[in-house]
Amino acid sequence: MTYTFLHPFTFKNGATLKNRVMMAPMTTSSSTPDGDVTEEELIYYLVRSSGPGAVITACAYIASEGQAFPNGMSVAKDHHIDGLKKLAQTIKLQGSKAILQIYHGGRMSQREFNGGRQPISPSSVRAERKWADTPKELSESGIHILISQFGSAVKRAIAAGFDGVELHGANTYLLQQFVSPHSNQRQDDWGGSLTNRLRFPIEVVKHCQSVIKEQGEDDFLLGYRFSPEEIETPGIRLEDTCALLDALIAENIDYLHLSVSYYYQPSLVGFREYKIQIPQKISQHIAGRVPLVGVGSVKTAEDAEKTLLYSDLVSVGKQLIIEPKWVQKIESNKQNSMNTSLDLSKPLDYYLPENLWNSIKHIPNWFPIKEREHK
Repeated sequence: MTYTFLHPFTFKNGATLKNRVMMAPMTTSSSTPDGDVTEEELIYYLVRSSGPGAVITACAYIASEGQAFPNGMSVAKDHHIDGLKKLAQTIKLQGSKAILQIYHGGRMSQREFNGGRQPISPSSVRAERKWADTPKELSESGIHILISQFGSAVKRAIAAGFDGVELHGANTYLLQQFVSPHSNQRQDDWGGSLTNRLRFPIEVVKHCQSVIKEQGEDDFLLGYRFSPEEIETPGIRLEDTCALLDALIAENIDYLHLSVSYYYQPSLVGFREYKIQIPQKISQHIAGRVPLVGVGSVKTAEDAEKTLLYSDLVSVGKQLIIEPKWVQKIESNKQNSMNTSLDLSKPLDYYLPENLWNSIKHIPNWFPIKEREHK
């Protein structure tokens, strides 16, 4: 059987993927404490980058106070370029495009990873997390510094040889915090109305686009990942997201990347809307104006095909952890030999960084487990 997701895909700017599969950005917490890429990470990406048309890296922080988890990858300083160059080269060895995801944690950043510094956010409103600090409200000058830092991160990604950058505007990080009426309660030009709450991510996109135009190739990609809804009240709802997507499309964003748990996910808010499939609603709103990347619990070829009913590309995460040759086994019709769970007694089979492997072992129900590790 010939699957649609195995066909090539070309973006409007001319960038072409060998297939429509993207490796999803997944946190490994396996860089050095200073954010440099490690050999473990290079091996992890090497064994998984031969199949997908593109690999989106774990998110790299753009500023040293913006880390939301330990041992994250950094694109905050020029000295990080050498390690990032090795990473880009590794991903591209077998024909995959290399896309660096970049982010700032905002109020989701934690002091223990950031030299004890207080987190920053659009407003001094604490996230609804037990561990969260009350953040410091950003000044006008602080906002402009952040916009510049996003642009500098793109410059470094270009210098390192990446084929694109994905702005992480999802999962409650800083870009999303500006859009959210929960975390952004400003009453100046950067908050209040929805138009003002959208201003920061749009200014970041504009600045990144100007950097790409000046220093990047014509087919360098700029994508944007977003979470369609928030559980907080007040919080982002589908209407807010549609306005954000319209604004991003108006700025010629190259693709949009959903962040949901299931490719058929219902609404997170309002029991009356539990039957509404959010990805389908997003697709209907975009209406083909820009490529949409679908995601969420894609385990089989059939899942990938169903995802493409509403999207142009499909992002695969956990299944590529479990089965690094997922794409190749589908291509060669060897799906019967596909790994569908992790065997904790065979850690060397998966080429995972030690920190990621330990997290998988100790977080219940995160991954399907074949058998418990022998004691």
